Amino acid sequence: MSIMVEEARKYLQDIIARISGLYCILVTDRDGVPLLKVATEKTPEHATRPNFISTFGLAIDQGSKLGLGKTSTIICSYSQYQVIQMNKLPLVISFITSDSCNTGHVLALETQLDPIVSDLASVVAES
Repeated sequence: MSIMVEEARKYLQDIIARISGLYCILVTDRDGVPLLKVATEKTPEHATRPNFISTFGLAIDQGSKLGLGKTSTIICSYSQYQVIQMNKLPLVISFITSDSCNTGHVLALETQLDPIVSDLASVVAES
């Protein structure tokens, strides 16, 4: 598994290098426990904490209670940052970006990341 994780980490580092303003890609379980993290020095530490990341699970639960259907993506915009989270249960992919990062470029990564996410999800399901 360590070879797969290292390959995934390198792939994610290449993505961060390609997209201007993308600071961090974080793959976690639904509770915010990190499984894979690639970040630059510009990543705000508080945005990668499990208690912050785990709020995604609460938000998607609330959205379904409102009758909005299954939530696939949540985008939060702050004064200096954006946090884009994708629902890939049992995993969540979080992107932390600058406020000026092209959100469309980040959203377009979803299909590119599906192979990595499915590999990690299968490992999580086995454990």
